[in-house]
Amino acid sequence: MKKAVTLKLAGLAAASAISFQVVAADDTIKVGVLHSLSGTMAISETTLKDTVLMMVEEQNKKGGLLGKKLEAVVVDPASNWPLFAEKARELIEKEKVDVVFGCWTSVSRKSVLPVFEELNSLLFYPVQYEGEESSKNVFYTGAAPNQQAIPAVDYLMDDLGVERWVLAGTDYVYPRTTNKILEAYLKDNGVAPEDIMINYTPFGHSDWQSIVADIKKFGAAGKKTAVVSTINGDANVPFYKELGAQGVSAEDIPVVAFSVGEEELSGMDTSALVGHLAAWNYFMSVDTEQNDEFVEKWQKYIGSEDRVTNDPMEATYLGFNMWAKAVEKAGTTESDAVQDAIIGVTVPNLTGGFATMMPNHHITKPVLIGEIQDDGQFDVVWETTGVVAGDAWSDFLPGSKDLFASWEKPLSCGSFNVTTGQCSGAGQ
Repeated sequence: MKKAVTLKLAGLAAASAISFQVVAADDTIKVGVLHSLSGTMAISETTLKDTVLMMVEEQNKKGGLLGKKLEAVVVDPASNWPLFAEKARELIEKEKVDVVFGCWTSVSRKSVLPVFEELNSLLFYPVQYEGEESSKNVFYTGAAPNQQAIPAVDYLMDDLGVERWVLAGTDYVYPRTTNKILEAYLKDNGVAPEDIMINYTPFGHSDWQSIVADIKKFGAAGKKTAVVSTINGDANVPFYKELGAQGVSAEDIPVVAFSVGEEELSGMDTSALVGHLAAWNYFMSVDTEQNDEFVEKWQKYIGSEDRVTNDPMEATYLGFNMWAKAVEKAGTTESDAVQDAIIGVTVPNLTGGFATMMPNHHITKPVLIGEIQDDGQFDVVWETTGVVAGDAWSDFLPGSKDLFASWEKPLSCGSFNVTTGQCSGAGQ
């Protein structure tokens, strides 16, 4: 009888342990982090992993969400685009995460998109991109072309008098699509085809001598010339070094970059880069109370007063806060409920205004042009007077100008054709 009682007690204890584990799991909200910690994109993405971890820690200090603690689950897709899809599936199916923050390149986002749509999970994508997409499962907190590329070209054209254009990019979807939009935009504004030079290089490209020489030659035609750079990752380091080596100054041929921020500059000798430009929606040098607080928290979290902040970090910050607010509004982390709750959610940005999630799953952002300083920071030389709503589909491409995206009911369509009245094509 004693043996029977002992076995019964042991069984109850085991059942209680299993029950406790289930309750413990139910009391945790899992946050997936899908950023390259190795490979060519680690130079940019590792910081975003740390940003999400900081945001999780800060949210837990506030009591978590819905009475539950947040737990970050980090994977390394290693700058391997097919591996992004595999790791995304692992996060959603195996780790049972409630949301994912991740990806940098558009090719990595395109890789994971079918996974998020198949499994109806949520991805917050924090980097500027080429547009031409709107998915109910993705929230685009980085800039669309009308929030970065188009204003940058307008600035170069109107303020600097640029007449010849070098569109230099890494050879993948974001630079190619962005440059397709910019080429059409430039031609619409009267730029002759012979005044546009387009060049693509592989990820991690290191030999820039002949390309920079070609840029110098192209800029020697007597017309003001600029480089619009969609070069991504660690290839930027030798590119800027070669500019300096060949004496290409910002006065002669200014470069405006869409993928170079404070983090990338922190590993470079910026003495030869002073005066070159970048177009973003946030700079660390922005003087606001919100930004000062964010920078202080970041440097304290990371344990170094030398660590910088940058635009994709702010986009991560905005996306995280929007998701948290939507979860609280919905009262659940369930995907469909959060998708409905997040439209119209507004949170403070770090530049002194507010960001709102629009029905097309893009957000409102200010646009800033910054000039590189010798300390690796940017001096803001131009900015919009207010915020700009991100366009999912470009007004300058024939296949896109008639498309409209809204995930607000009853439309709930990522590619509604206003001419045919039909929802069709990519992004449904």
